[in-house]
Amino acid sequence: MEARQRQVALPPTMFPVPDSAAAVFWRNRTLSLFDRLPLPTAYCLADGTILRVNAAMAGEWGTLAEPLRGRSILDLFHPEAGGELRSVTEAIRLHRRSRYTVAVGWTAAAGVDRHGVMTVDLVSEGSTDAPNLLLMLRVDEDGPAPERRTTAPAAKADEIEARVLALAAAGATTGQIASAVGLSVDGVNYHFKQLSRRWGVTGKAALVARAYVEGVLASGVWPPAPARPGG
Repeated sequence: MEARQRQVALPPTMFPVPDSAAAVFWRNRTLSLFDRLPLPTAYCLADGTILRVNAAMAGEWGTLAEPLRGRSILDLFHPEAGGELRSVTEAIRLHRRSRYTVAVGWTAAAGVDRHGVMTVDLVSEGSTDAPNLLLMLRVDEDGPAPERRTTAPAAKADEIEARVLALAAAGATTGQIASAVGLSVDGVNYHFKQLSRRWGVTGKAALVARAYVEGVLASGVWPPAPARPGG
């Protein structure tokens, strides 16, 4: 008698069980990579509500990532061409998964008017889901010299940078600084790089020395502390 192949259904207990530990590992790895991206990056709901930003994006505003969560991306950036924003709005309405570019302007933490191009990726789990927005900012470093607002003098270092410098002056390691201010190690290194570029010096010792010269850190104080405004 000819043998016939039959499909045998596996009992439910024989199906692969999701590995929750692996899921947590890869989620943490993904968030770590997100924070390490050198481009300012944000992840938002379809209406522009910010779910997460990386250290580079938060650095544009001189703050940590957490205070920006829940704010609207349009509170931070203003599109410089209305037609570009209308194209993105229409794509969201039609549940498209596409990529768009929008020229934007904003006022950074130091009171400097800046310009750049925001790449907007519409991403979703399914074709019927309202897309979320993955935003990556390319800052225009080659444009005309930035104009500083006369109503508020530019700070030489923002609040987070001053805290990072004070801890470095006290001899804290990068890991200890990250733990104290609530950043990742990459986030702290990002702020060091920004300060190095702004002040034209390299290395923690040189940055700390420059911070005292610029009045960012209070003189004659131990442990080191940021200078008080107007002090």
